[in-house]
Amino acid sequence: MSAPSLHRVLGQPSWLFESSHVSAHLTQVGGHLAPVAFRLGKKTVSPYSVAPWAEETLGPGLPPLLHALRGDFFCAPFGGNGTPWRGEKHPPHGETANANWSLDAFEKSGTRLTLHASLTTKVRKGRVDKFLSLVEGHTAVYSRHVLSGMSGPMSLGHHAMLKFPEAPGSGAVSTSRFVRGQVLPVPFEQPENFGYSALKPGASFRSLASVALAAGGRADLTRYPARKGYDDLVMVTADATLPFAWSAVVLAAEGYVWFALRDPRVLRHTILWMSNSGRHYAPWNGRHSAVMGIEEVTSCFHLGLAESAKPNTLSRAGFPTTVALNPQRPTTVNYIMAVATVPQGFDRVKEIRALKVAGGKSGVAGVELVAESGQRATCALDIGFLGQG
Repeated sequence: MSAPSLHRVLGQPSWLFESSHVSAHLTQVGGHLAPVAFRLGKKTVSPYSVAPWAEETLGPGLPPLLHALRGDFFCAPFGGNGTPWRGEKHPPHGETANANWSLDAFEKSGTRLTLHASLTTKVRKGRVDKFLSLVEGHTAVYSRHVLSGMSGPMSLGHHAMLKFPEAPGSGAVSTSRFVRGQVLPVPFEQPENFGYSALKPGASFRSLASVALAAGGRADLTRYPARKGYDDLVMVTADATLPFAWSAVVLAAEGYVWFALRDPRVLRHTILWMSNSGRHYAPWNGRHSAVMGIEEVTSCFHLGLAESAKPNTLSRAGFPTTVALNPQRPTTVNYIMAVATVPQGFDRVKEIRALKVAGGKSGVAGVELVAESGQRATCALDIGFLGQG
């Protein structure tokens, strides 16, 4: 079938690809995935954020990442990368989030449509292949990235960003079981730089529902938006014995849940970046509000490759903060993002489990999402995708 042509969407040249239930755009710059519209029955939902300055002319010196900022993008290396690593000086979140991608193929096989883009990296020479697949009847995006020709440690991950309704507490946030939770150990934002944070730097926690505030007291991170005027960042480490790890946001008033699935042995941690008008410097200028980054990574917070590759508190405790790349053996990172309709009373995801094919046949038909209230929802999904490649 013919490949899509580039057209400008919210300020960025983008490729459009569609299935029966998903309409998605991928930017040429940085490979950012958004807008994405999912069809749920008679309605369409678009959960991903797009920076409010998307169609503005920004000042000089800002990385391409900030010009394109939207949806989900793949980061290698993940993080700020302010400190060089063994002569490598990567841009924020890596070339994968900043450089121009090339469209290699656009193919349909049965019920599956796949857009294949690639990037030849220069800072650490190699190649990254991006495969984004849509399946007829599925309200999901299947994302695969393959890193080849590179060697050495690499922090990496996905950087999905959701735009919540502005009403306080409109979204209910949860994750699969985690074994460690901590607020970023250093101040995330500083008033002298016109940025503000509310959580206590370095505070450990066992539940997202109770996290220490810098000014005293506790915050419930399972309800968002919250703490208007602040940007904060925390990270939780998944239990690696789980068959798959997940993150989820229930938007009850809109009647749906967004969720993401991953292999916790590949992407070990989840970073929650709560951006609610806490940055007052350009281009943010206090207008980036009610956005949450739900970032599935193997990294030392968002600090960058140097901080992740060197011994750190996490790695000393036995939790990986980099992936070892081998030029003779490509590294594959699979990730699924999906939405599903939820019934009235479905409050917050407590569990996501695989649904077996009915009739005694082998295989997985999708997932069942169970709420804390006991309500249930299902979603047709190819979970086997997580173990492929």
